Amino acid sequence: MSRPTPDTPMPMEGAASPDSQDLLTTHRKALRINLDATKYGTFAEIGAGQEVARVFFQAGGASGTVAKTISAYDMTFSDAIYGKAPRYVSQERLLLMLDHEFELLRERLSESRGTKTQFFVFADTVSARNFAGTNEQHGWMGIRFQPAPCAEPSEIVLHVRMSDTEAVLQQEALGIIGTNLVYAAFYYRNDPQKFTASLLDHLSPTRIEIDMLEFRGPEFAHIDNRLTSLLLVHYGLTNAVMFGPGGSVLQPSEVLRKKAILVERGSFRPVTHVNVDMLHCAAAQFIQEPLVKDRDFIVLTEITVHNLLADGQFDSADFLSRVDLLGAIGFTVLISNYSEFYRLTAYFRRYTKEMIGMAMGITNLLEILNEKYYENLEGGILESLGRLFRHSVKLYVYPMLREPYECYLATGQTSEPTTDSAAPPTGERQNGSGSTPRDARLTEAHKIETVTAQNIQVAPHLRNLYAHLYENCYIECLTGYNPDILHIFSREVLRRIQDQDPTWENLVPDSVAAVIKARQLFHYQAPQQPSTLVGAS
Repeated sequence: MSRPTPDTPMPMEGAASPDSQDLLTTHRKALRINLDATKYGTFAEIGAGQEVARVFFQAGGASGTVAKTISAYDMTFSDAIYGKAPRYVSQERLLLMLDHEFELLRERLSESRGTKTQFFVFADTVSARNFAGTNEQHGWMGIRFQPAPCAEPSEIVLHVRMSDTEAVLQQEALGIIGTNLVYAAFYYRNDPQKFTASLLDHLSPTRIEIDMLEFRGPEFAHIDNRLTSLLLVHYGLTNAVMFGPGGSVLQPSEVLRKKAILVERGSFRPVTHVNVDMLHCAAAQFIQEPLVKDRDFIVLTEITVHNLLADGQFDSADFLSRVDLLGAIGFTVLISNYSEFYRLTAYFRRYTKEMIGMAMGITNLLEILNEKYYENLEGGILESLGRLFRHSVKLYVYPMLREPYECYLATGQTSEPTTDSAAPPTGERQNGSGSTPRDARLTEAHKIETVTAQNIQVAPHLRNLYAHLYENCYIECLTGYNPDILHIFSREVLRRIQDQDPTWENLVPDSVAAVIKARQLFHYQAPQQPSTLVGAS
């Protein structure tokens, strides 16, 4: 299967020369490894049969590659071999398997063949479809390997979700993707784009999804796992990936499992006072909900892939800037390709039955009520809203000043209010809220012209529908917000940064400003210091 790279629409080759993509079947991948006398290792598989090992045995020549296969299905045996883990299908269990089997390889074989062999261990722990089809069908797999004889090992770990409705098909898919992983680790590891795209060779995302991928160890010191994770979304291998506040790659099911979820969608280019205020206000109301009190909950910021494209092209530096900034103020970040909000809530429902809150501005609310986005649904906007609000979902809507609201209605874009629009002179004193005196005057003038979820104007034929949603508390106005920052928009902050207008610092949290300046994000340039003339009288 050929897939385009982010930089070119041309299909890329699936294998290193002389293999061609058409000839590089799953068995040919296994055979190439089997015939390479330098590669030798163990296959340890639990939960869906020894599907990857089977591919290597069927390909032929496996005696040159397979040191051992093991499948410790029984929990008592598994615990005795690998030690106990809280969950048997988990990353923790996978790492215990890789640790144990790799140490055995080195202990038993280093003396006889260590100087001429790249040892490796492939492992997986999987929950395939049970007889009734009622279980979560997912698994962890990984490979630990030496890039050269006697070298320190590195590893690649991924998480999969299986969609086939028959266990035998899930087993087949696991055999294919496991073989793809082993092959890519040896032959594509220096090309993350080719590596990622090849994982679903001879498979379809409708059969198996990879929602977490991480490279670890000295061989991958140059790889940024946030970018490789984003490639999963870009190539359609998954619909969403997640990063922790420190930029670490997270597995969504482990983070979201059985938790109430509050999420704010935005471009965050960059993060502004409004983004932070919106989420803080929403969190204050969310935790007071009867369905949330005394329950675990998580707060997320979410960016759609559409919001990561600038002029139709993906800018990796821009993407990393936004993830870094959100992490700098302690937020967990979700990147998704769910342009419709109802698809995002359906995604969360994979992992939790608890309440979902969505913090948003007026413009996002208008987008939800825009019928053009639902022409592909047989039930149109009624179907989309039915999907969005079922199972305890509520929208928390942040207010907007009248002038940018009307500008958005007219042009599809927001703009800063034009009253007294000249930027304050450099060095003008700031007030305690982070706004300049000019900003405070401006927001005071517009405070009485605020658009909220209560007074927003919707299309006449949708008014009764909207009134139903509002009166039944599916949509709620955010309270306790800071009226002095309503004039702030990310687009305007970005313009000021790129124009070297120092007033942008007033519009973002201090920690965000510090990161932007320290890393020179969004094309920030430090102001030039005036030169001192030596010997001037």
